[in-house]
Amino acid sequence: MKKGILYINQFFGQIGGEEMADYEPEIREGLVGPATFLQQQLKDIEITHTIICGDNFMGSRKEEAVQRIMGFLQDKEIDIFFAGPAFRAGRYGVACGTICHEVNQKLNIPAITSMNEENPGVEMFRYTDIYIFKGGKSAAQMKEDIKAMARFANKLVHGEPLLPAAEEGYFGRGKRHEIYPEDGPMAADRVVDMLLKKLRGEPFQTELPMPKTERIPIAPPIKDLSRATIALVTSGGIVPHENPDRIQSASATRWGKYDIAGMDSLSPEIFKTIHAGYDPNAANEDPNRVVPLDALRAYEKEGKIGKVYDYFYTTVGTGTTQGEAARMGREIARELLEAGVDGVILTST
Repeated sequence: MKKGILYINQFFGQIGGEEMADYEPEIREGLVGPATFLQQQLKDIEITHTIICGDNFMGSRKEEAVQRIMGFLQDKEIDIFFAGPAFRAGRYGVACGTICHEVNQKLNIPAITSMNEENPGVEMFRYTDIYIFKGGKSAAQMKEDIKAMARFANKLVHGEPLLPAAEEGYFGRGKRHEIYPEDGPMAADRVVDMLLKKLRGEPFQTELPMPKTERIPIAPPIKDLSRATIALVTSGGIVPHENPDRIQSASATRWGKYDIAGMDSLSPEIFKTIHAGYDPNAANEDPNRVVPLDALRAYEKEGKIGKVYDYFYTTVGTGTTQGEAARMGREIARELLEAGVDGVILTST
């Protein structure tokens, strides 16, 4: 019987929500949360332990978190490592990728996780040696995501032949292997067939797909900041208390524009965060921690910048798809260009 261990965050570890995101790493013997369903899908693999770590702890104290978790594993018998699934949860995805990569490199064992394509952890870790399965948008798809991870793990531990990434269901890792098919047309025939389809305008599938990366050109520098108008834009969810534009706290499709003319700073009596992806206490106590109007006003008075634009723009980043984010970015940029804004301070969380 092979031995496996699962890593999960504080929420799926049944510790708590965002208020417990600083939860320190711990290891528990047996099954916690999604480990139970994972165990049901595995053949000849026993999940012996579950590791739990808060998303904030892994994000802000990564080296300590990794060191402590690797310490947990020193005396454990382990043949395969699992993490997640992480869905679109950005911090969770990055945490799963971080610990999977570390375990794979240090212990030389396979590490498997699952994320949605919009999760930043995919691009950060897909070209390492870990396996990141293509997951759903939310926990509603957890069972299917776990089934895919378990199905592949069963093949790995039994030494079964592995198919290409697209067929197995995980994100391609940029690795190319020669395969000698037992039957079917030879390579020369396949490439001629693809060429003829291309010439006829018919659909075809290349055997060597190249990843497509959107490249945004770097903007030219502002020649004279002392004359420049600078705007503030944030994905940190800072809005007036009543949230007049009804911006969603996650998976946002809306953005807001709010007047700050004459304000030296953002008052907590007027503004708060509606962002569901981080602990709101610090931002609600002082919204300038996310939208630094106070600092820009100081620069304005010192003559380091010409003017702070009279409005700031806001939305929420957590769970927001790349497509929606790009659309909102274009809409906001169009307004700023029409207003003659020279530069933008873009803040996150």
